[in-house]
Amino acid sequence: MVAREIIHGVHWVGAVDFDRRIFDELIPLPNGTSYNSYLIQGSEKTALIDTVDPTKEYELISNLVKLKVDRIDYVVVNHAEQDHSGSLPMILEFFPEAEVVTNEKCKELLIAHLHLPANRFRVIKDKETLSLGDRTLEFFLTPWTHWPETQITYLREDKILFPCDLFGSHTATSDLYVTDEAGIYRSAKRYYAEIMMPFRNSIRGYVENVKKLPLEMIAPSHGPVYKRPQFILDAYADWVSDAVKNEVVIAYVSMHGSTRKMVDHLTDALINRGITVRPFNLTHTDIGELAHSLVDTATVVIATPTVLFGPHPQIVYATYLANVLKPKMRFATVIGSYGWGGKSVDMIVKMLDHVKIEIIEPVMVKGLPDETTFKALDRLADDITKKHRDNNII
Repeated sequence: MVAREIIHGVHWVGAVDFDRRIFDELIPLPNGTSYNSYLIQGSEKTALIDTVDPTKEYELISNLVKLKVDRIDYVVVNHAEQDHSGSLPMILEFFPEAEVVTNEKCKELLIAHLHLPANRFRVIKDKETLSLGDRTLEFFLTPWTHWPETQITYLREDKILFPCDLFGSHTATSDLYVTDEAGIYRSAKRYYAEIMMPFRNSIRGYVENVKKLPLEMIAPSHGPVYKRPQFILDAYADWVSDAVKNEVVIAYVSMHGSTRKMVDHLTDALINRGITVRPFNLTHTDIGELAHSLVDTATVVIATPTVLFGPHPQIVYATYLANVLKPKMRFATVIGSYGWGGKSVDMIVKMLDHVKIEIIEPVMVKGLPDETTFKALDRLADDITKKHRDNNII
């Protein structure tokens, strides 16, 4: 993708990857992604904000060549992960006078991951500034907005924030700016769920600090640039809050149909009680969609058959995911069937040790569910409804 001017002297020079379909060998990318790098030319110095994934380093170099950039004084690295820093060795080779500007923790990680020489670094601290002449960069340390070394960079005079992964979206688009807010909202929410949600409590404070800055634009590391910053700031304020919705997510696997019958009955029972239900059959589900659904839900139901003595392996994976993502859900329970015995409930509950939730009495049945089972599921639907009502969720 060709370099494009954001404002005079500030260019997007990154790369768009329309074909990438998985990130970190973990996160599905149904819409591809972008690696955003920004060139800022001041009256005296020139700075590059982040680089790109090493698979796209020639696109970054090509954009700089087309802009006839013959000198880069500073390469600001907001985050050491390779999709931001992977092209740094090539950039330093092309521009031997450039200094790598970052914080001490990020310096350590860059040296470890890329084997960069220590003498190429300029270490900055929180709220430190760097003059480019008629432009000033200000740095804010924001640890645990993903990794422990993450920082954000603010271009004072032009009121542009370069927030690294914060406010980003995995979206491959030819649009430089957000043109479809509804579409980007969904993409950014999914990105938040998959990457940012475990650090919700830290991010809440950083969002409040960002709101205090005069902002004309937010230029994240992934996805298009926000010319209306309030849009994404409001979205994040909602996602990082403690507010949950009157929703139940049901993650399930059914081997021989018994668990599926229970899921269908509970789904109808909850709908009849005025609760929104989002069932996910894990044998077909995009795990990113499951993560997206966990952002706001009040209750999660884990529905599993028994494999040997425990839950189905895909249920184990989904439970682990919910635990490490640490959504703000309030309640959880387990339903399912078994053949001769097992410890599925105990194993699942123990796996949810990172989320502060109340466990509602599970419903497990030996073999095929019967009328007694369905009455127990009705009781469970009543219990969930009461919990939502008592906590002002309904």
